[in-house]
Amino acid sequence: MQLTYREMQNTKRKWLYLAILSLVWGSSFILIKKSLIGLAPMQLGALRTAFAAVFLFSIGFRSIKTIQGNEWKWIAISAFAGTFIPAFLFAFAETEIDSGITSILNSMTPLITFVLGILLFSIRFSKNQLLGVIIGLVGSIGLIWEGSIINPDQNYRYALLVIIATFGYGINVNIIKRYLQHISPMAIANGNFAVLVIPALIVLYFSGFFDLELTTDKEVQVSIMYMAILAVIGTGIAKIMFNKLVQISTPVFASSVTYTMPIIALIWGLWDGEKFSLFQLLASCIIIFGVYLTNKNR
Repeated sequence: MQLTYREMQNTKRKWLYLAILSLVWGSSFILIKKSLIGLAPMQLGALRTAFAAVFLFSIGFRSIKTIQGNEWKWIAISAFAGTFIPAFLFAFAETEIDSGITSILNSMTPLITFVLGILLFSIRFSKNQLLGVIIGLVGSIGLIWEGSIINPDQNYRYALLVIIATFGYGINVNIIKRYLQHISPMAIANGNFAVLVIPALIVLYFSGFFDLELTTDKEVQVSIMYMAILAVIGTGIAKIMFNKLVQISTPVFASSVTYTMPIIALIWGLWDGEKFSLFQLLASCIIIFGVYLTNKNR
């Protein structure tokens, strides 16, 4: 079957978006790590959301008018599952485990997206795809097990927080594809943060952020700078681009950005002195192979 011009353009764009998102989100893990030097996890998650909201409102708040009343429930679920809750989960996870390992665990997102698609959205699956899920889970267990051995001072139970976050991402991409396909990516992003900005400010107020020495503490100031980069580029701009990617491809393809994110994140992690063994490399390859099987022929 011959592709139309629009389909060919979408094919080119989806690979371009995938490459850019890999670079941006692959760098987000080291930015979280650096932000946590002067900020607590609750402060980081709330401030990241608030900064991203201000940025998005400044460039596209009017797009919210295109969202219909009955669509706001899906916007709200998408907001909390795909943005708000993961922002805090990753912040807490990186207080105990390395940024590079966090990024690899995050690569389970396509597997979780696929499983949730079967359970909640009635998508079909093959034996190979089911095998891919099992292989991916085996790889993640191996990665966590080896990490706890070579980094005995780190609490790898916090890896569970990353896995919970991948469930949120899986719910988010399936909702966008199923219920928000016709809404512009800018409107979805602004709608998400219109829902989240008040909860974020409430959390920020009770987190003790305003008790910090914001004008004199250099460590806090540098952490806020890293967080601002994370919020504007890694959350605001990337959120719009990801929403578009979901619309022009499939949920599993869009979540496949986690294939290449770990490469960027590991480079940053090794540069920052993090440990990474050959066994962990093998476990990482097993995870990616599992994701490949799950994504094959979809």
